[in-house]
Amino acid sequence: MVRRDLAGTTVLITGGGGGLGAALATESARRGARVAVADIDLARVERIAAGLEESAVALQCDVTDLDACHRMVAEVSDELGGPDVLINNAGLTHRSAFVDTDVDVLRRVMDVNFFGAVNCTKAALPALRERHGAIAVVSSVAGFAPLLGRTGYAASKHALHGLFETLRTELRSDGVDVTIAAPTFIDTGFRDRTLDGDGSITDHPQSRVGRSLPADEVAATILDAIERRKPLVVIGAIGKLTRVMTRLAPGAYERLMARSLRSELERS
Repeated sequence: MVRRDLAGTTVLITGGGGGLGAALATESARRGARVAVADIDLARVERIAAGLEESAVALQCDVTDLDACHRMVAEVSDELGGPDVLINNAGLTHRSAFVDTDVDVLRRVMDVNFFGAVNCTKAALPALRERHGAIAVVSSVAGFAPLLGRTGYAASKHALHGLFETLRTELRSDGVDVTIAAPTFIDTGFRDRTLDGDGSITDHPQSRVGRSLPADEVAATILDAIERRKPLVVIGAIGKLTRVMTRLAPGAYERLMARSLRSELERS
């Protein structure tokens, strides 16, 4: 299979104001791509775009608004041409036991993580089909494994796998690649915006299994996977071990994971 070269293409990144989004934008520009960074917080992506080459634009977009996603794609087409590559990176998480979590919090997480990717992909798909482009979605090890205290987050990531694995089969004849990236814990500010069960920002410290991955390392791995047209990339040693254990010893994995993360749910 011919390797996809990102040089000279237009890469659209949602959630571009966060640590991984910024790293994806920087690495895409380094590889010679024109970059559109989109986020609900325009000021954040304006700072990121300003630090890149001239062929970078900052866009404001609420990914939960389908009309806003269509406007975003139209602006990318007008400013840079394309898009050739869409990276669905916008995301939200919570850290709370299901019994203590408002349904509205679960709905909000699903709206951003799942329907945000649906909206952006729907808006960009005509251009991606015309240009034989690529779609990438930032999932998580929670997309194929349980993760204590994150029922809504895990549900949204499992849903992404179901949607994009199926969409891949529909788009194969159009020459559109679909890559799912499943990293483990990443060293970004994402954890500082984690919701508690009532929708407020949680003050519970986050537990980790293994080392937190640097955002630039994860970004480079995701872009490598897009260029190599890989359907799935699991990122990080713990993620790869999780993949194996959930297949071969799911009960053992659940016990180890719960033991490692249970302190997150303890109330002071």
